[in-house]
Amino acid sequence: MKKRILFLMSDTGGGHRAAAEAIRDALYRRYGEANVAATLLDVFKASRFPFNYMPELYPWLVNRSKSSYSMGFRLSDTRRRAALLSRVYYATNIRRFKKMIRANPADVVVCVHSIINRAAKSAYNALDTRPPFITVVTDLVSTHYFWFDRTVERCLVPTEAAYQRGLEAGLQPQQMRVTGLPVHPEFMERLTDKAAARQALHWHADKPAVLMVAGGDGMGPLYETARAIDEKRLDCQLAIVAGRNQALKTRLESATWQQPVHIYGFVRNMPQLMAAADMIVTKAGPATITEAAIAGLPMILSDAIPGQEEGNVTYVIDNEAGAYAPQPALVADTVEQWLREGPDGLTRRAQQARRIASAEAVWRIAEEVWDWAQHPPLTQPRRRTLWRQRK
Repeated sequence: MKKRILFLMSDTGGGHRAAAEAIRDALYRRYGEANVAATLLDVFKASRFPFNYMPELYPWLVNRSKSSYSMGFRLSDTRRRAALLSRVYYATNIRRFKKMIRANPADVVVCVHSIINRAAKSAYNALDTRPPFITVVTDLVSTHYFWFDRTVERCLVPTEAAYQRGLEAGLQPQQMRVTGLPVHPEFMERLTDKAAARQALHWHADKPAVLMVAGGDGMGPLYETARAIDEKRLDCQLAIVAGRNQALKTRLESATWQQPVHIYGFVRNMPQLMAAADMIVTKAGPATITEAAIAGLPMILSDAIPGQEEGNVTYVIDNEAGAYAPQPALVADTVEQWLREGPDGLTRRAQQARRIASAEAVWRIAEEVWDWAQHPPLTQPRRRTLWRQRK
């Protein structure tokens, strides 16, 4: 009989769905699709107004109202406030949560989204019997209190800093495990050597390559940053990924450049692009940092979501895997400096990047999920929801 695995996520940013899909496909590969019935559920979309608009509101907030997002993140990031806000979310969606649970019976529940986590667990706590509940933390370092519910069976975290945060939030050491951040198995399989990747992409074989990305939607000052590098007339080539931002792609293609430039829209060959590059310019998103580390790609972090991604910047810098340059001119100066160091400097930085890689994380997480899927339903000793949890 297939084991039913329910992933609770939302398309607020690409990382949550990507993490769920990575774990799901690792389960398929290791245990066989004939034995796994996986469902990905966007819980916000199944929620009441205004929560059902979160997938649309989130990118607007983090890209156009960073100060407001930062304030909200910091003000809510306490034990009491996280509990209160989770209670509000749960209370306004009780009926919808019950409907969601009835419609999606599961042998194990895996939550990969912080805001959903505690409210969803509260809904399962109200049942007489329930499946095991696993939280997979998909923020790298700066982990909000939303992530940590003391009643979960397992909480899988990507870094030691996230583990310590879980202890502060009241979880027990036996509840948690440092696994790393899940990256799709296909990413590792599609990483090739640099020469083969460059040949396939028709890049110059010998010029240092700077890969520039700005997420799937091509947000931020990517154009201005590329122009700032170009003005320095460096002996390198640029590979710029505009994502779904067609206006940005057109603008980049219309510009005159001083060095070879390769311009892409939305891509599905990121492993190949990373394999071909010598450094990457990116915002401090956890998924991109993790993939770059696996690819051995030194990182120039050009932006970070306040609060949520600030710890990622510190993590990369402290491990000497990259630098923080939050303005186009600073990015250009850093690229120039790294190129002046020559191949030995880039090699050293690449080695440091690989040191923080966690290529096996997705398999560790898949094994945990599969093991808990074999567990019989848990009997509730007494009904305990967020209304009754100690703050």
